[in-house]
Amino acid sequence: MSDTGHGLTTGAVARHLGVSPTTLRSWDRRYGIGPAAREGGRHRRWTPGDVAVLEEMCRLTASGIPPAEAARAARTDRPPRQPETRPRPRSAPAPAPAPAPRSEPITGPGSKSGSESESESESESGDGPPLDVDVRRLRRGLSRAAVRLDGPTLDTLLRAIVAEHGLVTAWEEVMAPTLHAVGRKWESSGDRYVEVEHLLSWHVSTALRQTAPPAAHSPTPPVLLACVPAELHTLPLEALAAGLAELGLPARMFGGAVPAEALDAAVRRTGPSAVVLWSQARSTAHHALARHVAEISFGVRGARTHPRVVLAGPGWAGRAVRAGMWRPGGLREALELLSRLSAEAPTAATDSA
Repeated sequence: MSDTGHGLTTGAVARHLGVSPTTLRSWDRRYGIGPAAREGGRHRRWTPGDVAVLEEMCRLTASGIPPAEAARAARTDRPPRQPETRPRPRSAPAPAPAPAPRSEPITGPGSKSGSESESESESESGDGPPLDVDVRRLRRGLSRAAVRLDGPTLDTLLRAIVAEHGLVTAWEEVMAPTLHAVGRKWESSGDRYVEVEHLLSWHVSTALRQTAPPAAHSPTPPVLLACVPAELHTLPLEALAAGLAELGLPARMFGGAVPAEALDAAVRRTGPSAVVLWSQARSTAHHALARHVAEISFGVRGARTHPRVVLAGPGWAGRAVRAGMWRPGGLREALELLSRLSAEAPTAATDSA
């Protein structure tokens, strides 16, 4: 940031904090989080003290505190700014008193503009039963940090969420719902702010990988994790891989859009205890491939076996599950199933590489 000698410009402060100038103006207008002193007719200039208040505001909102409450707390160490007064023509009527700030901003369509609207509303539409207030705050904190493109805060929040609530709860109750809500919000706004979804996905992926302990050699056949050929969404599989690592179960993660030929070769070479095929949408679900994988045989002559196939993701819904296949309902159920399948698998080495 550069200081002009009379304070910092709104643009410079916005770049420093990772928020939009529109958000700073909105905080000033709604909550009084603005320059402590201004001269009539001049552009806003922010002093170091003003910036410190904004930094505290960002920290509090990132932790899930509602903006109005965060603003009150951030202003605690500074006297309230007096509203700016400008001379009015004598013939002009006095304006009506401004309404008091809401404890929670309006979230209806068109009620606000810019990143502030998305950051305060998208995580409220959770999937499933009502959640406890702390979980809602965690979702809001993640989404607000993502909208500000605040990578360091995302890392801090994600680490704290996993440490406090555990991997499965962190994924099912906080990470996945926030990712879904962010995705829906950007789709409904004409694909704006796609960078926010990409940033959030990257930091969630990083948190999942950091959660998993280092893999160790095991006599147990691995679980093979792969997206079907047309599927690129890997985060749910990354959560499953991290969960398997926590349980000490070996896994081989092949990621997104695995070609059918490569999947066939991987199954034959590893002799897995189970093969997890992820499909996010019905358009990517590859039932013929799932049947083919279930029919692959491997092992020594006279004791050959077939892999158990786990159909993971909403893309597989709507069709009956064949014998030798399973369709778990979520991460927790998938980990319980794979733990059982791994315990039942033979321990003889089958890797021919």
